[in-house]
Amino acid sequence: MKPFRPERAHLLHEMRATVRLALPLICAQLAAVGSNVIDAVLAGHVSAHVLGAVAVGASIWSLAIVSGIGMMMAVPPSVAQLDGAGRRLEVGAVFRQALWLALGMGVVLWFAVRHAAPLIDLIGVTPSLRYDVQRFLLAISWGAPALTCYFALRGLSEGLSLTRPSMYFSLGGLVLLVPLGYVLMFGKLGIPPQGAHGCGVATAIVLWLEMLAFAVYVVCRRNYRGLGLFDHFEWPDLRRIGALMHIGLPMAVTLLAEAGLFVATALIIATLGEDVIASHQVAINIASLFFMIPLGLAMAITVRVGNAVGRGDERGVRYAGLCGIGLTLVTQVFSAGLMLGLPHAIAAVYTHDPKVIALAAQLIMLAGLFQFSDGIQVAANGALRGLKDTRVPMAITLFAYWVIGMPVGWWLAFHHGMGARGMWIGLIAGLSVAAVMLFIRFWRSAWKQRWRPVSMTAPA
Repeated sequence: MKPFRPERAHLLHEMRATVRLALPLICAQLAAVGSNVIDAVLAGHVSAHVLGAVAVGASIWSLAIVSGIGMMMAVPPSVAQLDGAGRRLEVGAVFRQALWLALGMGVVLWFAVRHAAPLIDLIGVTPSLRYDVQRFLLAISWGAPALTCYFALRGLSEGLSLTRPSMYFSLGGLVLLVPLGYVLMFGKLGIPPQGAHGCGVATAIVLWLEMLAFAVYVVCRRNYRGLGLFDHFEWPDLRRIGALMHIGLPMAVTLLAEAGLFVATALIIATLGEDVIASHQVAINIASLFFMIPLGLAMAITVRVGNAVGRGDERGVRYAGLCGIGLTLVTQVFSAGLMLGLPHAIAAVYTHDPKVIALAAQLIMLAGLFQFSDGIQVAANGALRGLKDTRVPMAITLFAYWVIGMPVGWWLAFHHGMGARGMWIGLIAGLSVAAVMLFIRFWRSAWKQRWRPVSMTAPA
């Protein structure tokens, strides 16, 4: 193994490049969270019933979102490696097959969301909410093909190190959602009030507008010219689509495993009483908001590592991955400091109930403790995606979350009477195990002396 002696100039260059890529992606992710906040605020002002229906429907829709995003995460590293290798003419072929994959995935998600009745029964939705939950899902399901195609376009752009468009169109969608949701949910401009159904319709329309605007942008901007994106029509190539699925499917399972852990935790905590679930909702909202920062950095790390792999630059792979993880730790110091230092003040922003504030403050402090492990696991996963290494990370996350995290949380919550705090300690355990194992996985991979040739038909 060759010693790795980082040079200051190279480190500073890598850090600047990563930050430049990451800032627009962080804004895009915050905008995505903002759309959920807008839906909740508008629904809450219609009625508590509509808010409940939207909350349950959004939880089910979130599973479709992470499945679609996970599958399309195959695009950025594939494009980044070709771009780094100077093989930009091959990007068009990858993108066209990615669009076919996106359309197929979109149709599957459309069908699954429209037939989510068994999941609604499993969650135990009250009969009074069931009808509106189904109407919300029927409406929002039409946005599934737009969602997956949008992330194919995002993957293309981000793989080329063009991350600002992701920010532009995410923020644009957020701006459109406010008036459109207001008109449809409350019934304005001669349209009858549609409540939860109107929320689903508004979101689906915004998804289509975002996707179409992004497509027009890609066609018109010179940054994408010369790639042969739309030079000719191309039928689906099962070999190339299979190569993308080979990378994307494990990532979809990984995201589902993580999302499923948090959904299952919320459902378990919901059995402990209204004050407890309210406190959990406050704390998890804060944790999710701050998580967008390391997530945006992880997306940038994927591109930087992928570029280095495409160049055959072993040292560049190490710089990109380790600098990105180091930057992530810096951001997590800030997040952890706020959560550990001001837990009661943060909780008070959400509620005036002293019981909820007291318990939420305890959970926010626990969230502060897992900021470092959460940051490391998402950054290391991003670096591994840049290597197109997705199957072993999938196995690691399944083990960490469901073999360690969930059993530990359940045991502490119910066998030791720790309630919600026990479940959150289980989250800390699962995220910590994932962080250690994923970091070790990248560390070992980064010191390989030989890289397989970059190929658009097989993972690197």
